[in-house]
Amino acid sequence: MTSSASEPGGTADTARAARTGWSRHSARSVTAFTVADLLATLLFAFEGARLAGEAGLDLFGIAVVGCASSLVGGILRDLLLGDTPPFAFRSPSRILVALIGSLAAIAVVASDVPAPDDLFAVLDALGLALFAITGAEKALDHGSNGWVVVILGTLTAVGGGVTRDLLLGGIPSVLTSSVYASAAAAGALAVFVAARLRLSPPAAMTIGFVVCATLRILAIAFDWQLPHLTVA
Repeated sequence: MTSSASEPGGTADTARAARTGWSRHSARSVTAFTVADLLATLLFAFEGARLAGEAGLDLFGIAVVGCASSLVGGILRDLLLGDTPPFAFRSPSRILVALIGSLAAIAVVASDVPAPDDLFAVLDALGLALFAITGAEKALDHGSNGWVVVILGTLTAVGGGVTRDLLLGGIPSVLTSSVYASAAAAGALAVFVAARLRLSPPAAMTIGFVVCATLRILAIAFDWQLPHLTVA
């Protein structure tokens, strides 16, 4: 079984540390990855469960959508990296956090307290950025090239949202919100570039997070859209 970004490294990691002066499996790197991944899981579970609650699903349905929203992206990433079984199934932490996020969303929907849509959009943007950087970081940890780092970072970020939208019977927002997957790809690319510049994993993830979150929030604020085909 290959090691995950939240598990101690082996000889390859030792060799990398000797070359660069830092290790992707140092305590600081592992903590940064774990915190980012847990926060992303919480935010995406909350958003998925909130939308499920507003769509009229029962409590079980809300929990299913919340968990799917927050776990599917990471599961797909791990399967493609050959890190099996996926980490979400090896530790209870991700499922527990997903359930907590879903319960928080149930409480918010049940309270019927009005909240601005922009607030939820920003929370979604933060979750997107966190998943993009953890997906990219884990791909780097497995020795992936730049293309794979960007693809897996993007997939980790949007996989749960696509699943959520399909479960709720809608068109995936990644196909209608132009600067969404592209923002995730930019964040993952920033992580890769920072790693090539020999920055530490926490620094690389911070840069990638800022790039992705900033792009997505600006796109929300100014309604940025990629070009659409116009059919006469």
